[in-house]
Amino acid sequence: MLGAQNFYMPIFEEALESYGLPLELKYLPVIESALNPRAVSRVGATGLWQFMLNTGKRYGLTVNTLVDERRDPVKASYAAAHYLSDLYKVFGDWNLVIAAYNCGPDKVYKAIHRAKQNDYWQIYPYLPKETRGYVPAFIAANYIMNYYCEHNICPMTTDLPAKTDTVVINR
Repeated sequence: MLGAQNFYMPIFEEALESYGLPLELKYLPVIESALNPRAVSRVGATGLWQFMLNTGKRYGLTVNTLVDERRDPVKASYAAAHYLSDLYKVFGDWNLVIAAYNCGPDKVYKAIHRAKQNDYWQIYPYLPKETRGYVPAFIAANYIMNYYCEHNICPMTTDLPAKTDTVVINR
């Protein structure tokens, strides 16, 4: 992941900046997909940002028998930034946004209702088990992606290209 970040992080940062979001959110795909655009979860979430089919379509990603834009690093990043922006408008707290990104806003609403609190650490016991570890994993990913040198961790070389280009075709 450290080796792949040079390729993916500029894409993520550009998408997040376009929505005025914190750049630290660029590390969500580290815990979502381990920076693998071909990743598919056991429940069908796909791509770097692990979009479920309906969420991907709601945010403008085309999914059909010929193409799955959830796997497109650029389009999926802009869709994820849009989705994160919408979640922030609803929850107004980044920990809740990150939790909702993982389990969906309905489960976060339910946890808030049960806890009668709207603080992530207060609703923690009421969240799905996977989501309880998600915000701490996000914090850990942010830390290690920024401070890997201090722990004698070195990026591995990657087979990702240094630069890419887009070619438009009509057939």
